[in-house]
Amino acid sequence: MPLKFVLSLAALVSASHALEPCKIEVVDKSNGWPVPLVQLTTTNDESFVTDNAGVVAFDAPEFMGRETWLTVHSHGYELNKDGFGNRGLRFTPKPGGTFKIEIERKQIAKRLGRLTGGGIFAESQKLGGFPKWKESGVLGSDTVQTATYKGKLMWLWGDTNLPAYPLGIFNTPVASSALKPLAALKPPTGIVYDYVTNDKGIPRGTIEVEGPGPVWLSGFISLPDKEGKEHLVATWSKIADMMKASSFGLAEWNDATQKFDIVSTFWKRSDAEPNPPKPYPDGHPVLWKDEKGKTWVYFNGPANFKCPATYEAWKDRAQWQAIEPVKSFKTADGSGDIAPSSASIAWSGYRKKWVMILQQKFGKPSVFGEVWYLEGDSPEGPWGPAVKVATHENYTFYNVQIDWQLTSPDEPVLIFEGTYTTSFTDNKIKTPRYDYNQMAYRLDLDDPALKPAQKN
Repeated sequence: MPLKFVLSLAALVSASHALEPCKIEVVDKSNGWPVPLVQLTTTNDESFVTDNAGVVAFDAPEFMGRETWLTVHSHGYELNKDGFGNRGLRFTPKPGGTFKIEIERKQIAKRLGRLTGGGIFAESQKLGGFPKWKESGVLGSDTVQTATYKGKLMWLWGDTNLPAYPLGIFNTPVASSALKPLAALKPPTGIVYDYVTNDKGIPRGTIEVEGPGPVWLSGFISLPDKEGKEHLVATWSKIADMMKASSFGLAEWNDATQKFDIVSTFWKRSDAEPNPPKPYPDGHPVLWKDEKGKTWVYFNGPANFKCPATYEAWKDRAQWQAIEPVKSFKTADGSGDIAPSSASIAWSGYRKKWVMILQQKFGKPSVFGEVWYLEGDSPEGPWGPAVKVATHENYTFYNVQIDWQLTSPDEPVLIFEGTYTTSFTDNKIKTPRYDYNQMAYRLDLDDPALKPAQKN
C-alpha cells in the first residue's frame, strides 16, 4: 500500500475520532456577565484561560466523561474555599457539552477584557463563535495613549509583539477607530483597530529618531493652532540603554506619510545635563477651562505640568508651567497612605468632579498591580480619600489610563485600562495571550462601594 495512501487514511481516521470540545462559560454571579481572564487548572496542571467572552473550549481527551476537578483562579474574582483550602469545583466534561461556572466578584471594578493582542475570542472561535472577528496581526501591546483627531479616535502603543519573531515594533505603532468603538459597555468586549501598516499589510512603526533603541511617545493630544487647525502631537523619548531616555523632543503627526515628524529636541543627555528638564509634556493629557474661560492642557497624573491648550503654547517652552504633584494619598479605609506609580485623570459630568484612577507603587498583594479611585475639585486637586477598585495577585497593571472617550461624561460609567504584565514581579508564569497587553475595566460611579471616595 503506498505510503501516501496510508498517511491519508490515518488522517481521515484521526479526524473521524476528533473530540468536540466541551464549552465552559464563566460568568459573574452578580450580573451574569462573561468574565475574561479566568484560569481553570486540572489536577495534572493543564490550564485553560477564558477569552473575552468568558469561554473556554475544554478539549483534554483524558478527562472526557470523567469527574474532573478544576482549580479556579482570577484576579479580583473567586470561588469559596473547600475544606482543604482549594478554590474550585468538580464537573464531568462531555464532547459538545456546555458547563457554566458562576464566580464571585470581590473587587469593585468589572473586568471587560483585553483590548489588544491576538486570540481575543479564540476559545469561542474553536466552538464556532465570533466567525467574523478578524485578527489584527498584533500579539502584545505596551502602554496605550489615545486622542480624538479629525472625527476618529487615534491610538498608539509602546513596544509591540508580532507573530513572526520575538522582536516586533519598537517605534510606536498607531491605529484609528470609530469615536465610540465599543458595541456595549459590558463584555464580550472587542475593538476593531485600523492599524497603520507597511506594504505587506503588517502593522509598522511611525517615528524615526537617529540612533539605536526604541522610540516611545506620550502626551498624545490634538491641539488647535491660532487659525483653528488641528495638530496631532506627542512627546517622543529615545530609549538608548537600561530603559533610560537619551533624548526627548516634540513630534507631530503627518497625515500624508502616516508618520510623526520631529518638531524639536528639547533635551539630550550630556555631562552638563544628565537628566531631562522638568516639567515637560508627558503621560495622559486632559483639557480644562478655568474660571476665567481660558483652556489649559494638563499632563501626567497626578498632574505635574500645564500649558495653554494651543499648538503654539505646546511648542513654546516659555509657556510650560510646573505643578507640584501630590506624592501620596489618604485611603478611605484608613489602611495608610498610598503612593502613585502612574495615574490618569478625567472630568466626570455625572459626578461633577474630577476623577482619578491610580496605580499604586509598592502595594499589596501585588507590588504594582493595585488600582484605586479618587475624586477631586480640579485637575490639581485637592483629592479626596482613595478606594481600591481592582487587584492583580503577583501581576503588574501599569501605566493606567482612563478611556474617557469611550463613554459620555454624563454617564455613571468609567472605563480604564492598563498594561497587564509579569514585569516587576517574581511571577515566572505568564498568562497565555493576555500577558503584555491592554486590559480594560468598567467602574460604575453609582456603586455604593465608591461612596467613601465621594465627597458629595
